[in-house]
This record gives sequence, C-alpha cells and structure tokens, in this order.
Amino acid sequence: MSGSEYSRGNVGNLGKLTTQTALVGVAQSASASGACAASVAGLSVILRVPPALTVAIGDLLLIVRRRSVYYAVTVLPAAPTVTPTPAAPSGNEPDTGDATPPTKPTVKTGTLVCVPVATATYRDGSWRSDGDPVNGFDTYQGRYAGSSFGRMTGCAFYGTKPRSLSGATVTKATLKAKRLSGGDFAARTPTLRLVSQSTRPGGAPTLNESTSGPSLAVNATTTSFTIPTAWAQAMVDGTRGGLAMSVASDSPYIHFAGRGSWSAAWTLTIYWRRSS
Repeated sequence: MSGSEYSRGNVGNLGKLTTQTALVGVAQSASASGACAASVAGLSVILRVPPALTVAIGDLLLIVRRRSVYYAVTVLPAAPTVTPTPAAPSGNEPDTGDATPPTKPTVKTGTLVCVPVATATYRDGSWRSDGDPVNGFDTYQGRYAGSSFGRMTGCAFYGTKPRSLSGATVTKATLKAKRLSGGDFAARTPTLRLVSQSTRPGGAPTLNESTSGPSLAVNATTTSFTIPTAWAQAMVDGTRGGLAMSVASDSPYIHFAGRGSWSAAWTLTIYWRRSS
C-alpha cells in the first residue's frame, strides 16, 4: 500500500489521532537517530524508532501511540503475490482420539462348475454295469414295476473339485438333470440325498440329508434346479462328496441320464464369495 493509497483509505480518521492507540502509517523519511517522519491518518507525525528497526521511505509501519508519543513497532510486509504452498504433513499430526477406521475387506465372487467324476446306480449290493460303463451309468430311483431286482439308488460323485473353494462361502448351487424313459410319462419328483463319498465306493453309498429334487416329465430337462446352499457348502468344506436319488419304497420309479448318455448330467454349479 502506497502512502497515497493509505491516506485515501484513512480519510475517515483525519483528526482522530487522540482517540487511537494502534495505528498504521507510511514512512516519509528513513529512520535516523531513533526517529523518522510518517504520515498517519493524513497527518504528519514524528515517530520514535527502536534501534533494531530500520525504516525506509515508503515503508508501511505499525505504530503504537502512548499519550502524545508515537512509536514505530515494525515494518508491515507487503501482501503476498503468490498463494503460499501448504506445508507437507510432518507425519506427527496430533492424535485426535479417533480410531483409524478399519480397511474394508475385499470381496471376491465367482462360480465353479463341477462335472461329476462318476455317475452310477447301486442295486442289490453292487453297482450296475449292464449297459454303460459303471462310472458313466444312468441314475435310477426305486424299482421298475414287476422287476425281480431290488430298489435302485442313482448317484453322482464330484471328486475334489468342490474342495478347491475351501474357505469360501457358498451363496447358491444349481443342478442340471434330464429325465429319460422309465416309469409313467407324467412329471415325477425324485428324492435327493446328500452322499458322504466324493468318489464311487466299492460298496453302498452313505446317504444323509434329503430334499425334493426337480419334478420332470419323461424327456424333460432342467439346467437350473437349486439345491440347498448348505449341501454345496458341505461339499466345499469336504464333509460331503456327492448327490443321490433314492426312496425307501419302489415308487416313484424314475430314470435320469448319467454321464454316458448326456454329458451335462448332474453338473453342479456353485456360486461363491470370499473376503480377504
């Protein structure tokens, strides 16, 4: 601020020096012998200048008045022409007392398609092999009317693939199935069982939990029948290994495709998520 600019800004203060104690003025002379001349509120006054303060003509001065004596306190700096750059954080910021919020976990999701390593049907103490290879055999439930053979249990075994998701949470699981000729043509619902073994055992499969399977007429197909989430989770966790269709009575007699007659038979799709 020049002397003329300061004078214009202080027109309202003319003649009011006797009522002010902190003032701003413009040096009209350099400091010498502990004094200098200055323009304050449009009036010329003589200022006392401390020995450590050097005043040049035109300097903007902060002035303190004590009674009738005026003292130059300091030279006011000019306004900055560039906005100062904020100081970089020191890393030692004061503790506000607020705990740092925890990092949000990363959630991954996906699907795993599990084709059975074997499909087979157990009857009368052995696994049927009177057609397709024993590990690609069609799956049957119940007993064909008038048959002298025993009731059948059709199974699908999924090997170790579900366990590749160990630690993941299953959110959904779907099954593909196709009904072939056998029994009446109306839609029939098999009873699904959860099997302990993940590969075909030498003897009878170990049957556990049960639920209703897909209701299909002959030659009908489903690719998205939902099985209980807990069942697929048990396969992922390694406590169960396969599925079966089995009833304690002769009916309903139902024939589902196995791997040998339909490549997608009993394919299980597991939907999962995992946090890290």
